[in-house]
Amino acid sequence: MASALFSPLTLRGVTFTNRITVAPMCQYSAIDGVPGNWHLVHLGQFAQSGPGLIIVEATGVEPQGRITPGCTGLYSDACEAGFARVIAFARSVGSSALGLQLGHAGRKGSTLAPWKGGGMVTDAAQAWQTEAPSAVPYLPGWAAPSALDSAGMARITAAFVQATKRAARLGFDLVELHAAHGYLLHQFLSPITNHRTDAYGGSLENRMRFPLEVFAAIRAAFPADKPVTIRISATDWIEGGWDLPQSIVFCRALRAVGCDMIHVSSGGLDQRQAIVTGPGYQVDFCAAIRQEAEIPTMAVGQITEPMQAETILRSGQADMVALARGMLWDPRWPWRAAVALGEDIALPSPYARANPALRAKPFVTRKEGKS
Repeated sequence: MASALFSPLTLRGVTFTNRITVAPMCQYSAIDGVPGNWHLVHLGQFAQSGPGLIIVEATGVEPQGRITPGCTGLYSDACEAGFARVIAFARSVGSSALGLQLGHAGRKGSTLAPWKGGGMVTDAAQAWQTEAPSAVPYLPGWAAPSALDSAGMARITAAFVQATKRAARLGFDLVELHAAHGYLLHQFLSPITNHRTDAYGGSLENRMRFPLEVFAAIRAAFPADKPVTIRISATDWIEGGWDLPQSIVFCRALRAVGCDMIHVSSGGLDQRQAIVTGPGYQVDFCAAIRQEAEIPTMAVGQITEPMQAETILRSGQADMVALARGMLWDPRWPWRAAVALGEDIALPSPYARANPALRAKPFVTRKEGKS
């Protein structure tokens, strides 16, 4: 029987050759938002490995929307040119669909890379004033963000639209809106960070309003034959915060405005979170959203083994699986999964002879420069 992991999936006019996704992973290695040689190699190695989809790291739609000064952006011609180079190489060595995660860090912006301590940027030349739905600092002792007014929200929406148009011009196959892990749109969703008393705060309907407006604007700006997805945190892991029942309502509303898939993660909003981790610890959230909101989902979170991924798909818990740290550790994970599940996968011709499947039967190869 053919594996579920290596079966194709079509969303709108885009067909993914298999159900493996390289999850977006911040590299904190850009210069003024521009991806460089690190990104060329980082993403290129995944393109050689044949996952169905590669999603580029959280990319700021404006300079102050980045998490750190080293995060990628898509708000200038220089950023666009940097991505064009990376995309051209990825297309030349593989057939993976390429997606881009667009986001805004909100109150979690203007911070240092993890290996530099992860705290607030103190260099005045690099720091910026953060913004959020309400003036609630991320951590005690941190500067409070500015509470966004209507003009600020309109500016950010326009920035998402412009970045989406750049992504379309670059030829990305998919755009993913980042509304997880405590960044700006998640801050609007959660009552822990949204203390507004206007039409964008208070009730669940009001807290969902701005994220839905941004999603609808992105959907309208991206080609109709290409999918737009969203990454959410299904729960804050804090009593009285954002939770699974609210996520299900939100995902139903997203489906109504044209969302094609929900990438289901969790946490990241507040350090009081009490996360219970373990293999596939977020898959139950993914399955519940898939069933209750009747929308395709992507599972992520300590998915490490091919049979684990296969089981998630075969049991109907998700439509795709995403790997992050597991793919960093083993960029050839799709090759290993293909061998484990008895499937063929196209390798670049210079590497094809290394595949252990050749001992049993000829292996599929790909001609140079072809996808």
